[in-house]
Amino acid sequence: MAYINNIKMFVRVFELGSMSAAARDQRCSPALASSRIADLESHLGTRLFNRTTRALQPTENGRLFYDGACRVLDAVAEAEATIADAVESPRGTLFIGAGLGTGRRFIAPALPEFKALYPNIDIRLRLSDRAIDVIKEGLDMVFHLGLPEDSNLKIRVIADCPRLLCAAPSYIENHGNPADGAALLAENHACLVLRFPGSKEFQWTLMTTEGPRRYSVSGPFESDDGDVLTAWALEGHGIVLKPVFEVAKHLETGRLVSVAEQARPVATQLACLTPHRKMKDSKIGLFADFMAPRIKAALETV
Repeated sequence: MAYINNIKMFVRVFELGSMSAAARDQRCSPALASSRIADLESHLGTRLFNRTTRALQPTENGRLFYDGACRVLDAVAEAEATIADAVESPRGTLFIGAGLGTGRRFIAPALPEFKALYPNIDIRLRLSDRAIDVIKEGLDMVFHLGLPEDSNLKIRVIADCPRLLCAAPSYIENHGNPADGAALLAENHACLVLRFPGSKEFQWTLMTTEGPRRYSVSGPFESDDGDVLTAWALEGHGIVLKPVFEVAKHLETGRLVSVAEQARPVATQLACLTPHRKMKDSKIGLFADFMAPRIKAALETV
């Protein structure tokens, strides 16, 4: 088992590019992480990483070993899953990622029920509105709101998610209701933008008579937390682009109203993303099958 743990550590150091980051990921000390890599290098008789004070780069042999190491870990995971299926007791840990809105509203509330059904499966839930790199962060599955671009992931579409532009009535009273995307820019409206490194949300794709068009928007406030943007909108600080399910209760009470209805945002999708090499893990399929109908049913009631 020690050798398998050494291989796991190597894979995470390779993917994260940092001994300390890999140690945090594997819940151990940097000293233990370094010791595991040293043991592996001693066993193989070659250096796997070149170390400097500022960087950790895989050697050519390290790059060669990575592909084989991933196959070893996949084989171990598949064997463990086979045994779990054989004894009808799926077990292990699932690392699940999701956006804040999706995770708080759909995933987190359902976990106790899933745990009751499968008591030997533990869940590690990571929520962030930043772009989640499934492979780099060592996740088994991510519930993604948007159109994924990574072809290395298996995509299971759960539901279409309509979106809208909305603002508080007080904002409309003070600044008016833009008719469309052109007015949004021409009238210098305050747009509340979801922004983080690599984010595309500062470009809102809105429908026009000629089809979808991107508008580069800006405003006085930006955040990488979508719920913070909603709070600002409720306080009358600007216009926000939101999936309907995230603001439905505020629309019902009138605390937020739809704006720029001649330029509705293009609908998006909620999908479950899984690395292809993990598709044989039965507990991943169990969780996807458990969550998908619950999310879809919840969205249909919005």
